[in-house]
Amino acid sequence: MRSIAIAVLALACFGTGARADEKVSQAEAKSIQEAIEPSGCFGGEMEKETEGTGVYEVDDATCKDGQYDIKLDKDFNVLSMTRD
Repeated sequence: MRSIAIAVLALACFGTGARADEKVSQAEAKSIQEAIEPSGCFGGEMEKETEGTGVYEVDDATCKDGQYDIKLDKDFNVLSMTRD
């Protein structure tokens, strides 16, 4: 029982470290902004997923009707917009 508890604790502490996203370059940020502007959105914190998916994320983008989290594919096509 104790070894299971230790394993769960280790997974909780160390299992999330591999999910760190990386900052986008200036060129990527410009492409992201150009992709979300037609939806009436701008700004937010832009990151690129490091899992090898090529997905970009914009957290807390300001849009006409509120704040959204936006995901884009590697070609800067909007995949999803989730209202915060």
